[in-house]
Amino acid sequence: MLLAIDAGNTNIVFALVDGDAIVARWRIATDPRRTADEYAVWLSQLLALDGRDRSVVTGVIIGTVVPRALHNLEVLAIKYFGVEAAVAGRGAAAYGIALDVEEPHAVGADRALNAIAAHAAHPGDLIVVDFGTAATFDVVDYSGAYKGGIIAPGINLSLDALVTAAAKLPRIAIEAPVSTSVIGRNTADQMHIGIYWGYIAMIEGLVARMKAEIGRPVRVIATGGLAILFEKHTQVFDHVEQDLTITGLAMLWRRTHITTAP
Repeated sequence: MLLAIDAGNTNIVFALVDGDAIVARWRIATDPRRTADEYAVWLSQLLALDGRDRSVVTGVIIGTVVPRALHNLEVLAIKYFGVEAAVAGRGAAAYGIALDVEEPHAVGADRALNAIAAHAAHPGDLIVVDFGTAATFDVVDYSGAYKGGIIAPGINLSLDALVTAAAKLPRIAIEAPVSTSVIGRNTADQMHIGIYWGYIAMIEGLVARMKAEIGRPVRVIATGGLAILFEKHTQVFDHVEQDLTITGLAMLWRRTHITTAP
């Protein structure tokens, strides 16, 4: 099986992929100081709870937007799984799509992987909205080329900044509101409205502007852990696919036909 590792700014997702199926996934907070040994202890326990051991992993691919985390993940692959990890966007695991932007080297691995997976699943022009540490809006054209996009603060970042900067404001949970009213009657409700409905308005407004600029029919694909939360109160998404980045890693692995030692 393939161990696909998506290392983001907030969390690292480890997914066990068997053919086209994601059979298990685990998440840990991103900490570039975490060693390969620490990852191995954690992963071994989770594999055991799932009735598996390390021997089921015959390949490893890593996609990361945190360069400092890469080395220890590569050591993990070699030391504990006996394979050399492929790194998305590097060498044999090059993306294989056009990065039609001014700074192609600066395109995050997650955005390129999302483009690969979204284009494979959906024909035509696409906007991929990924809810992570940052909220990204990416345009993928009908040929599969990455054309650019938008980077905005993620909802958790926005809430953290608000609570940190305003001493009297409480920390609130990010959740879909019970009411659709946008007139809050207390501080917590007003914050909830501002964060949640403000984010919905941003999503709908930016997607509308992107569609107008593209000028052709566009499908909107949402991914990331909070995608389902926003899907409840907007019609802007055509599809919600939470595992888009992991799917892109698995597709890139198969596309490059990388072989590894057992």
